[in-house]
Amino acid sequence: MFYHEVTKVLDMGDNEILSRIGDLVDEEHELRTRLTAGEVTSEEEHARIRELEVALDQCWDLLRQRRARRGAGENPDDAKVRPAGEVENYRQ
Repeated sequence: MFYHEVTKVLDMGDNEILSRIGDLVDEEHELRTRLTAGEVTSEEEHARIRELEVALDQCWDLLRQRRARRGAGENPDDAKVRPAGEVENYRQ
């Protein structure tokens, strides 16, 4: 998943973002299963896992921004997807 794919979540509410996170985690698990079954190469798996990790970091960051804005009495819809370099390895 690339940055432009993550920007789709901007029009989603918290529950939809959480659902998207679940979808990304499911894809990660499926990809690992496919690697074990020999359906994808290790290189393909590693490349896609890296994309999924970045997308997950961005989704979690966006969700936290929305919650923080809501808690501060601000509009959660003003939250923005941050670039991958700002949110990589974000701790849940």
